[in-house]
Amino acid sequence: MNQDIETINRMRAITISREYGSGGGEIATRLARHLGWQLIDHEIVERVASELGTSIEAAEARDERTEGILARAFNSLQYLEPAFMAGASTEALLTNEETYLETVSRIVRAAAAQGHVVIVGRGSQVLLAQQRDVLHVRIIAPFEKRVAYVMQREGLDQAAAESRVKMKDHDRIKHLETAYNRKPADAHLYDIVLNTSSLNLDSAVEIISLTLQQKARQLSVKTGELGPAVGLSPYPEKPEDFRPR
Repeated sequence: MNQDIETINRMRAITISREYGSGGGEIATRLARHLGWQLIDHEIVERVASELGTSIEAAEARDERTEGILARAFNSLQYLEPAFMAGASTEALLTNEETYLETVSRIVRAAAAQGHVVIVGRGSQVLLAQQRDVLHVRIIAPFEKRVAYVMQREGLDQAAAESRVKMKDHDRIKHLETAYNRKPADAHLYDIVLNTSSLNLDSAVEIISLTLQQKARQLSVKTGELGPAVGLSPYPEKPEDFRPR
């Protein structure tokens, strides 16, 4: 057991990307507790607010949203006063938005450098994509299951829960697309994707922990020696669907 812990502790971080209502946030909390690692979730918002000298409420208004406050204001003004805004510079108005993203990036990278952290969202699966000592996880579930989760956890009726799930999905998708030109549903961003429609949350924690351990064991292997082809011999005969060009 101690050897397993020693192996796992060679990893620096786990990133958790989640569909809203899939239980991803709860899984991250239980996972951090199980491993004895630090959970980095809302703390990112608080640190951003501190570094930018703004309120937590203002930082929350930008957190994983489609657009920041300045971007929304700019777009509204363009629509309402097109003549007035014709000569305005979007770059000048969005400077703080860029600063916000840079601040989030710095905080996420610093957390990973500190080590033994579970980071929820904030583009961490993209920001830390090149680090082999980070495990990337995606938590998903069917829409109706996620609606039921939100109804249960947040005390909403079905219509309100459906609206909230759709809004949060839209914001998170657009945030990653706008900030990093990636789609959160891209399976290639992750080491493992778990569907909580057929798993309870503790089982998900166990699977992630096991995957973390397996990835940790591969850290000493050269990158070129990893992949599905390693150690396999050619098929004894040509595959039936083989068609030479």
